[in-house]
Formats: sequence, C-alpha cells, structure tokens
Amino acid sequence: MNYKETTEWLFAQLPMFQRVGKAAYKASLDTTSKLDRYFGFPHRNFLSIHIAGTNGKGSVSSMLAAVLQLAGYRTGLYTSPHLLDYRERIRVNGEMIPKREVIRFVEEHQPILEELKPSFFEMTVAMAFDYFSRQDIHVAVVETGMGGRLDSTNIIDPVVSIITNIGLDHTEYLGNTLARIAKEKAGIIKEGIPVVIGDKNRQTRRIFEEIAAERSSQVFFANDFFQVPYSIVTPEGRHYFQVMRGKNTVFPGLWSDQLSLAQRRNLPVVLEVLELLRRKGWKITDEMIYEGLSQVSGITGFRGRWEVVSRQPTMAFDTGHNVDGIRQVVSQIENTRFDRLHLVYGAVNDKDIDHILQVLPKKAQYYFTMATIPRALDVKLLAAKAAFYGLSGTIHDTVPKALEAARKAARPDDLVVVTGSTFVVADAMVGG
Repeated sequence: MNYKETTEWLFAQLPMFQRVGKAAYKASLDTTSKLDRYFGFPHRNFLSIHIAGTNGKGSVSSMLAAVLQLAGYRTGLYTSPHLLDYRERIRVNGEMIPKREVIRFVEEHQPILEELKPSFFEMTVAMAFDYFSRQDIHVAVVETGMGGRLDSTNIIDPVVSIITNIGLDHTEYLGNTLARIAKEKAGIIKEGIPVVIGDKNRQTRRIFEEIAAERSSQVFFANDFFQVPYSIVTPEGRHYFQVMRGKNTVFPGLWSDQLSLAQRRNLPVVLEVLELLRRKGWKITDEMIYEGLSQVSGITGFRGRWEVVSRQPTMAFDTGHNVDGIRQVVSQIENTRFDRLHLVYGAVNDKDIDHILQVLPKKAQYYFTMATIPRALDVKLLAAKAAFYGLSGTIHDTVPKALEAARKAARPDDLVVVTGSTFVVADAMVGG
C-alpha cells in the first residue's frame, strides 16, 4: 500500500471519534493494554508529560515541546486531532512521522489490528508510542483526547501531569457537570506524580485536591505561582506577555508567536511545569524558554489557534468548538481592530450549539457552512437555530464556498474569522 491507501484503510477500518462520534468511544483500556503488551510496552522506554483538559491542551503541549526541544532534549509530541495530514499527530523534534513509517506500521501489524479491532485513537496511540521508542526520544509530550481516566494515553507514568481547564464538552461521555468532568480528567493523576492545574475553579479545585491527596500527588495550581494580567499582540505578529510572580515581574519582554489571547491562561501552566522540571534537575534556562516560546509554530507545526493567514482584510482561523473555546474567539474579536466582521461558521452535531450561538457576536455577517465529515451539523438547521438567536447570514454547502463569499464581501479594513470546529478550519485551509 502507498500512504494514501494506508490512511484510507485506517479511516475506513477503524472508527474515529472525531469523525463518527459515539461509535468510536470505548469505556475501557483493555484494548490499549493488549496493544501495549503486543508492542513490548514501548512507553516505558522514554519519559513523558501527560496533558488533559477541555481547552488549551494543544497550545500547552506545543509550547512545552518547543522549549524542551531547544533545551536539547529529543522530544516526541503526540496531539489530536490533525488538520491536514494524519502525521501531524506524531512528531519527533518537530518532524512528522514519515509516511513510510505509517505504511510499515499497518503492513507489519495489520493482523493484530484486525484481531483486536482497536479504535482509531487506540491504534494511533500505539503507533506513536512504538515510533517514539524506536526513535530513542528522551521525553514525549502526550495530549489526551476528550477524557482522561479512560483515555488511551492513560497507560503512561509521566514525570508530571497537567490539567489545563475544565469546561462543558463531550458531556454525553464525561458527565454533564463540571465536577463529573473534572473527575474524568483527574484520572490522569498518578500515584506520587505531581500535577499542575490551570483552572482555579471553586467547583473543581476540591476534586483535584482530594484525588491528588488520595494518590499522594502534589498539586500545583499554576496561577498561584505565575500570573499573566496583560498581553498585547503587535502588528508584526508577536504576542507580548506581562508575567508576574506575586508583585514581581518575571520573564520581562517574553513573547510568543501564538497570537490567541487564550495563551494568557495557558502560559502560567507552561511556566509552572518548566519550573517543576528545573527543580527535578532538567537543564532548561530562561533563554531556552524565551527562544522556544517565540517559535512554537515553526518548531512544532502547531496551527489553527487564532492563526492570522492574511491581511487587508485580516483573516484568522480558530478551531474553537465548544462554549469556552468560542468565548475565547469572541474575546479575540473584541480585542481586534476592524470595520466589519465576517464570520464563517460551522459546527459538529454533538456540541451545545444553543449556548454557543448565544455567545457569538450579533453584529456580524455570517456565512453558515458545514465541514465534510459525517458529524457536521446540517447547515440549514444551523442557520435556522442561529436566526432564532439573532444571527443572520447566508448558507453555503461547503466551507470553501463560504470562505470565498466572505472574501468577496470583505473590504480591506474588515475582519474575516473562520471558526466552529477543527474540521471547518481544515476545510478552509485546504480550499482557501
């Protein structure tokens, strides 16, 4: 098989939650454990950092990986979902897993895959850990999927666990309250392993503290140590942060190529994790932190979080897809100068669309659309629901058509935003 045939086989044979939803969900680690045993427990051959949370996982993972790589550690990075290429999920020192490795994995191990019938996610985790082991990496930064306790990545024993934040997403599987979701995410907390928490929420803090105490795990709430009260994005594409430690300014002049204002929430988590690693003896200097954060996208290939792709008009792509994520997009819009707002929007059918539509700005021209996946919310239904909440616009059956309509309507001083799901942004990148 060639690479195209291999990925087509993977997508056809193995259900993928990101595309088909509930059919891919497994409430057990049994298959993951069997695959792990088959491959000889590869995750035991490298150190790891484990990251869960509702939003911010990709940003935190990529920022950490960039700094660790520049600090001289051979670094694996496992993230999901991908935007344009399956191989984006598995990287070593920023380089995607080669196509030949994906082909080799399927050709050599197809019998066990057909026997165990793992989910797409289970199979990809096995591929990643096997590849990382054979690449002799020092550390892997590993992002969970939607959960924690039952996530396929939750077989690792990391040097530090991270929970970025807790929001209402995937409630059908994780629970319909912040407390229940927090318990699922807290499933990555391991015995004696420190955990860094990004979200200082009264409802969830007690849960994290109780579970950490049960497992003799030190818990660090990042905002107790680092605060980012202010940041500014320059026209040149630099995001400068004011970083405080109590009343003292630290990391003066720190900037990142990540322009999303959500990084104000993510940066304290990253800095606290790096501080913990330094206390454990890892050789990570301030200079490495400055350099790594300034080139996250270039080092890790991280894209799609308020990614400005053009000017005059300004056009930005953002993969915000749940209520918290869309709130961040709206905050970014409110902090951006423009004349008129054009919003290309599509969603998947298992999101809390009514609450999301209430958050979206009223003063915008909408271009309602749908991505090319089975879970896409029908665009006519989306437009009808949006109209109920006072959002008006036109209907387009594909994302490229919606994007083209927005481009034609936009003037040089306008702002065009493409958002709603990873798949809407992916279709815009391909068709735009």
